[in-house]
Amino acid sequence: MRATNRLMRSRRLLRLCCGGLLCSSIVLSAVAARGDDWPQFRGPNCTGISQDDEPLPVHFSDSENVAWQHPVGDGVGGAVVAAGRVFVNGMTDEQTVSLFAFDLKSGKKLWQRDWATGKLPEVHATNSQASTTPAADAERVYFYFPSLGLLTVDAETGEDIWHQELPVPFFVFKWGAGMSPVLYDDLVLFCQDDDLYPAFYAFDRKTGKLRWKDTRDDMAVNYSHPVICTVDGRDDIVVAGTGMLIGYDPETGERRWHAKALLRNIKTTPVCSDGVIYISVQSGGIANQWLASVDNAETGHPDGKLTKDEVRAFMGDNPIPEAFFRKTFDRGDLNGDGALEGRELDLAFLHPDNFAGATYDTPKENAAHEYVLAVRGGGEGDVTDSHVLWRNPTRHTDHIVSPYVSDGRMLLIKEGGISTVFDTEQGEPLRGAKRVGRGGNYFASPVSGDGKIYIASQNGKVVVLRDHADFEQLATNDMGESIIATPAISDGNLLIRTRTKLVCVAQPQ
Repeated sequence: MRATNRLMRSRRLLRLCCGGLLCSSIVLSAVAARGDDWPQFRGPNCTGISQDDEPLPVHFSDSENVAWQHPVGDGVGGAVVAAGRVFVNGMTDEQTVSLFAFDLKSGKKLWQRDWATGKLPEVHATNSQASTTPAADAERVYFYFPSLGLLTVDAETGEDIWHQELPVPFFVFKWGAGMSPVLYDDLVLFCQDDDLYPAFYAFDRKTGKLRWKDTRDDMAVNYSHPVICTVDGRDDIVVAGTGMLIGYDPETGERRWHAKALLRNIKTTPVCSDGVIYISVQSGGIANQWLASVDNAETGHPDGKLTKDEVRAFMGDNPIPEAFFRKTFDRGDLNGDGALEGRELDLAFLHPDNFAGATYDTPKENAAHEYVLAVRGGGEGDVTDSHVLWRNPTRHTDHIVSPYVSDGRMLLIKEGGISTVFDTEQGEPLRGAKRVGRGGNYFASPVSGDGKIYIASQNGKVVVLRDHADFEQLATNDMGESIIATPAISDGNLLIRTRTKLVCVAQPQ
């Protein structure tokens, strides 16, 4: 423990001595990470960029250049790698979730843990009940499941270490859970902005003790992971949410700064590079979303109003906590007639201090917004005017796929495989929209290693681009099964989580 503390103090001193505008390319940990580790969603600091320089394959499939593969149940959460072990989860039956451990080099299964989940609510067909990506270091694996909370097991044996029960999240549009734990120093960070209990937690990695919590009642549903930005030797934990990008103090969980530059909700995770946070957003108004979903559905009445009975009918067999109605309807139903109409919809589903994005009276042609932006890290209080470097509208962002930032370029991928590229200095387009791959929907975010970018699509194709100014397309590879999860990279291996399998592809020896 004393050696660990000395190591942590040395790292903090190193950051202070470096100075300048820096952004961590890897999240520092109390357990030293190896350069080829992929410890969490989208790897080091959620950038999608591998720190390893081992050669990676261009051509592969579910049978070509496959080092090993295993069935792992239904799931859309990616794999992670720490100290030569691979971890991934999946639903192995309707009410059982399993966490698997494999040896990276041989593919040998090291252990499997199974948990009974209980009855689970219906989720969107694209999602899975096994929707999250674990996080891992050399000693422990941190795994979240909505009905179980945050589970931590021994990385070598799979045995229990600690368990934190958390409120079971509620998602009124049946999107389901999708947030994963993220590691920073000796903390496990977990942010979940659901429709009922939005909060950001920091737990001690070793003991599971709650270090701090920020109740985010001013947020709507978001799916954006925390990232670490270091400016002038100071670390901020940065989280995107409804209307705001927020920088947190890692020691206390206090909100140090915020930039009011976002929309109603966000599903992409920002990328931090050289002290600047880059974000792509796409979101519309909550009132229009409700009316489009319920008024035009078989369960609703096209009258421009929303009632509790319509919401219950829309949710079907998924139970609705009464606390949700108290939080929303009771706040918005100004005239007490039991129905939300017009501005009442905004008052019900947007926090009164955070009316972000389009509102009920926004013209429909302006209700959906999409843009790219850059925010300089650091500061105190409201930094909207002082730290937003640029914010440029575009018609080609995606509401789920996170941006890829490298060498002064910001690459976006959206539905249909439409790619766009912006410079990171001013956010100006470097070229027009260009299709990559063979169409299809995209949910996985780009990842890179060995000068290659890998982009997986729902139709099972993995596009390989050269990580260069022209983004030359090198190959389109067919994995034979739908892919929602973001791939992982470690030690010359590309780990692709299809809907039911984990496939490790590598250069032939």
